[in-house]
Amino acid sequence: MIPAGSLLAASNLRKAYGLTTALDGADFSIHAGEVVAVMGPSGSGKSTLLHCLAGILRPDEGSVLYDGHDLSALSDTERSALRRTEFGFVFQFGQLVPELTCLENAALPLRLTGTKRKDAEATALRWLEHLEVADVRHHRPGQISGGQQQRVAVARSLVTTPRVIFADEPTGALDSLNGERVLELLTKAARETRAAVVLVTHEARVAAYSDREVVVRDGRARDMAGVHGAA
Repeated sequence: MIPAGSLLAASNLRKAYGLTTALDGADFSIHAGEVVAVMGPSGSGKSTLLHCLAGILRPDEGSVLYDGHDLSALSDTERSALRRTEFGFVFQFGQLVPELTCLENAALPLRLTGTKRKDAEATALRWLEHLEVADVRHHRPGQISGGQQQRVAVARSLVTTPRVIFADEPTGALDSLNGERVLELLTKAARETRAAVVLVTHEARVAAYSDREVVVRDGRARDMAGVHGAA
């Protein structure tokens, strides 16, 4: 059963790649303003779960509901539009466009939705300031540190004021100090905007920034809130 009031929820998700089962009846839910850490060892299915939740992959069985709408019922074009406007993404290695400046990278999601360059870059600059990297706005990604690149990536994920942010191992390529600062800024900004954050990680120190943990093992998801509450 999908919890009432969920912004994004999945029920009985199954996904296989050939003979390999990635998800085997996984459930998940998240509310607006909530940060949920999705944990599990490599190969457990947590990245596949994220991709199904974001509408990047279609599950073989089960449903993903976003704001009450079934993602599987949307066309590829509609799901792409959703990812440009309602969802934000932060990846392990930032995945910034090397030919663009940091300001242009942060403004890119708005430019893709048709926002004028001046307006898009003004919004992007405000987020770069919020993420403490406005000073590198005219630099290209190859000219700044990994920690700075991730902050620019976080700014890029926030410029469209998304309702859900998907962060896939966002600190995996950073040292602990830079990683903690990126997480502090990401979770603080998300809570200020009431965005939900799906935080995929295998590290307990990263999960500590979440409100709740969901552990994925053998393609199944287990909400740890009930486990902790029963302890």
